[in-house]
Amino acid sequence: MTNFTIYEQKFKALADEKRLHIINILATKGSQCVCDLTPILEMPQSKLSYHLKILLDAELITKEQRGTWNYYSLNEQSVQSLLSSELCCVFLPSK
Repeated sequence: MTNFTIYEQKFKALADEKRLHIINILATKGSQCVCDLTPILEMPQSKLSYHLKILLDAELITKEQRGTWNYYSLNEQSVQSLLSSELCCVFLPSK
């Protein structure tokens, strides 16, 4: 995969309102499982899983298995490397 392909994948993943909402939730609330995200986003699990897969493939989020659940977190390093300092604050609240 070329650098252009990698960045194209990342920006395509960011070019969707639902996925931006998911990123915002992970940035503000921290690690979440699908069972937590489904009611917040008012989205069926199958559709949510589709969006999470796109974000995972673009390396914008990470997945950790805890027991029978997968927990998703923001890949802060990946997001910071893509966005300007003005946009990073939208996704990464001050600590």
